[in-house]
Amino acid sequence: MSYCLGFSPVLAQDPKVLILGTMPSVVSLDKAFYYAHPRNAFWPIIESFIGHALLSIQDKKSACDQLGISLWDVLQTCQRQGSLDSAIQSPVANDFTALFRESPQLKTIAFNGKAAEKLFKKEVLPQQSLPCDLNFISLPSTSPAYAVITLEEKRLLWQEKLSHLL
Repeated sequence: MSYCLGFSPVLAQDPKVLILGTMPSVVSLDKAFYYAHPRNAFWPIIESFIGHALLSIQDKKSACDQLGISLWDVLQTCQRQGSLDSAIQSPVANDFTALFRESPQLKTIAFNGKAAEKLFKKEVLPQQSLPCDLNFISLPSTSPAYAVITLEEKRLLWQEKLSHLL
Protein backbone atom coordinates (compact mmCIF):
# COMPACT_ATOMS: atom_id res chain seq x y z
CA MET A 1 0.00 0.00 0.00
CA SER A 2 1.43 3.37 -1.03
CA TYR A 3 0.70 6.87 0.20
CA CYS A 4 -0.42 9.04 -2.72
CA LEU A 5 -0.39 12.83 -2.75
CA GLY A 6 -2.24 14.48 -5.62
CA PHE A 7 -1.38 17.56 -7.66
CA SER A 8 -2.27 21.20 -7.28
CA PRO A 9 -5.10 22.24 -9.59
CA VAL A 10 -4.53 23.53 -13.09
CA LEU A 11 -6.68 26.66 -13.04
CA ALA A 12 -7.89 28.40 -16.17
CA GLN A 13 -7.94 32.21 -16.04
CA ASP A 14 -11.62 32.20 -17.01
CA PRO A 15 -12.79 28.73 -15.94
CA LYS A 16 -15.95 27.37 -17.53
CA VAL A 17 -15.68 23.80 -16.28
CA LEU A 18 -13.75 21.93 -13.59
CA ILE A 19 -12.85 18.41 -14.69
CA LEU A 20 -12.30 16.09 -11.74
CA GLY A 21 -10.58 12.74 -11.65
CA THR A 22 -10.10 10.65 -8.52
CA MET A 23 -6.34 10.58 -7.88
CA PRO A 24 -3.45 10.59 -10.38
CA SER A 25 -2.29 7.20 -11.62
CA VAL A 26 1.12 5.83 -10.71
CA VAL A 27 2.38 6.88 -14.17
CA SER A 28 0.98 10.40 -13.75
CA LEU A 29 2.54 10.68 -10.29
CA ASP A 30 5.89 9.55 -11.73
CA LYS A 31 5.64 12.10 -14.58
CA ALA A 32 4.26 14.81 -12.25
CA PHE A 33 1.27 15.79 -14.39
CA TYR A 34 -2.34 14.90 -15.02
CA TYR A 35 -3.32 12.00 -17.30
CA ALA A 36 0.27 11.05 -18.23
CA HIS A 37 -0.39 7.39 -19.01
CA PRO A 38 0.20 7.03 -22.76
CA ARG A 39 -3.08 5.13 -23.23
CA ASN A 40 -5.21 7.57 -21.26
CA ALA A 41 -7.70 9.22 -23.62
CA PHE A 42 -7.81 12.58 -21.83
CA TRP A 43 -5.21 14.49 -23.86
CA PRO A 44 -6.28 13.05 -27.24
CA ILE A 45 -9.83 14.20 -26.40
CA ILE A 46 -8.59 17.69 -25.46
CA GLU A 47 -6.55 17.76 -28.69
CA SER A 48 -9.78 17.13 -30.61
CA PHE A 49 -11.29 20.24 -28.97
CA ILE A 50 -8.21 22.38 -29.58
CA GLY A 51 -7.36 21.11 -33.09
CA HIS A 52 -3.67 20.30 -32.67
CA ALA A 53 -1.24 18.05 -30.81
CA LEU A 54 -0.27 18.91 -27.24
CA LEU A 55 3.34 17.85 -26.85
CA SER A 56 4.47 19.40 -23.58
CA ILE A 57 3.01 20.04 -20.15
CA GLN A 58 2.99 23.76 -21.01
CA ASP A 59 1.03 23.01 -24.23
CA LYS A 60 -1.49 21.07 -22.16
CA LYS A 61 -1.84 23.83 -19.56
CA SER A 62 -2.25 26.42 -22.33
CA ALA A 63 -4.93 24.32 -24.05
CA CYS A 64 -6.85 24.02 -20.78
CA ASP A 65 -6.60 27.77 -20.26
CA GLN A 66 -7.72 28.48 -23.83
CA LEU A 67 -10.74 26.17 -23.42
CA GLY A 68 -11.61 27.41 -19.92
CA ILE A 69 -10.93 24.00 -18.37
CA SER A 70 -9.60 23.68 -14.84
CA LEU A 71 -8.25 20.28 -13.76
CA TRP A 72 -8.09 18.73 -10.33
CA ASP A 73 -8.83 15.51 -8.51
CA VAL A 74 -11.40 14.78 -5.85
CA LEU A 75 -8.71 13.48 -3.52
CA GLN A 76 -5.74 15.26 -2.05
CA THR A 77 -4.33 12.06 -0.55
CA CYS A 78 -5.12 8.38 -0.21
CA GLN A 79 -3.57 4.99 0.33
CA ARG A 80 -3.54 2.83 -2.79
CA GLN A 81 -1.76 -0.15 -4.29
CA GLY A 82 -1.34 0.48 -8.03
CA SER A 83 -3.56 2.90 -9.94
CA LEU A 84 -7.04 1.42 -9.76
CA ASP A 85 -9.75 3.57 -8.19
CA SER A 86 -11.16 0.44 -6.59
CA ALA A 87 -7.94 0.14 -4.55
CA ILE A 88 -8.30 3.60 -2.91
CA GLN A 89 -8.29 3.55 0.88
CA SER A 90 -8.20 6.34 3.50
CA PRO A 91 -9.33 9.06 1.08
CA VAL A 92 -8.87 12.73 2.01
CA ALA A 93 -10.66 15.22 -0.24
CA ASN A 94 -9.22 18.41 -1.68
CA ASP A 95 -10.50 21.76 -0.39
CA PHE A 96 -13.28 22.62 -2.83
CA THR A 97 -14.72 25.27 -0.52
CA ALA A 98 -11.54 27.33 -1.05
CA LEU A 99 -11.46 26.60 -4.79
CA PHE A 100 -15.00 27.88 -5.34
CA ARG A 101 -14.32 30.89 -3.14
CA GLU A 102 -11.35 31.74 -5.41
CA SER A 103 -13.29 30.99 -8.64
CA PRO A 104 -16.92 32.03 -8.02
CA GLN A 105 -17.65 32.12 -11.76
CA LEU A 106 -17.03 28.37 -11.96
CA LYS A 107 -20.45 26.69 -12.11
CA THR A 108 -19.85 23.30 -13.77
CA ILE A 109 -18.07 20.20 -12.52
CA ALA A 110 -17.47 17.40 -15.01
CA PHE A 111 -16.50 14.04 -13.55
CA ASN A 112 -13.94 12.00 -15.44
CA GLY A 113 -15.58 8.67 -14.66
CA LYS A 114 -18.12 7.31 -12.19
CA ALA A 115 -15.52 6.75 -9.45
CA ALA A 116 -14.71 10.48 -9.32
CA GLU A 117 -18.40 11.33 -9.10
CA LYS A 118 -19.02 8.75 -6.38
CA LEU A 119 -16.03 9.94 -4.31
CA PHE A 120 -17.11 13.58 -4.69
CA LYS A 121 -20.62 12.80 -3.49
CA LYS A 122 -19.30 10.81 -0.54
CA GLU A 123 -16.19 12.75 0.52
CA VAL A 124 -16.95 16.36 -0.52
CA LEU A 125 -20.65 17.20 -0.69
CA PRO A 126 -21.53 16.26 2.94
CA GLN A 127 -18.48 17.95 4.46
CA GLN A 128 -17.76 21.09 2.44
CA SER A 129 -19.60 24.32 1.77
CA LEU A 130 -20.12 24.61 -1.99
CA PRO A 131 -22.22 26.91 -4.17
CA CYS A 132 -25.78 25.62 -4.48
CA ASP A 133 -25.99 26.43 -8.20
CA LEU A 134 -23.35 23.97 -9.43
CA ASN A 135 -24.05 21.83 -12.50
CA PHE A 136 -22.70 18.30 -12.59
CA ILE A 137 -21.80 16.37 -15.75
CA SER A 138 -20.91 12.68 -15.83
CA LEU A 139 -18.34 11.71 -18.45
CA PRO A 140 -16.92 8.30 -19.32
CA SER A 141 -13.55 7.68 -17.74
CA THR A 142 -10.56 8.38 -19.97
CA SER A 143 -8.55 5.74 -18.11
CA PRO A 144 -7.21 2.83 -20.16
CA ALA A 145 -8.69 0.59 -17.43
CA TYR A 146 -12.15 1.68 -18.64
CA ALA A 147 -12.19 -0.27 -21.89
CA VAL A 148 -15.96 -0.77 -22.20
CA ILE A 149 -16.09 1.83 -24.97
CA THR A 150 -13.51 2.92 -27.56
CA LEU A 151 -11.45 6.09 -27.56
CA GLU A 152 -13.62 7.42 -30.39
CA GLU A 153 -16.81 6.74 -28.41
CA LYS A 154 -15.29 8.49 -25.38
CA ARG A 155 -14.29 11.47 -27.55
CA LEU A 156 -17.78 11.77 -29.01
CA LEU A 157 -19.45 11.62 -25.59
CA TRP A 158 -17.07 14.20 -24.15
CA GLN A 159 -17.69 16.52 -27.10
CA GLU A 160 -21.45 16.06 -26.84
CA LYS A 161 -21.49 16.89 -23.13
CA LEU A 162 -18.87 19.67 -23.05
CA SER A 163 -18.79 21.46 -26.41
CA HIS A 164 -21.61 23.87 -25.48
CA LEU A 165 -19.59 25.00 -22.45
CA LEU A 166 -16.19 25.52 -24.07
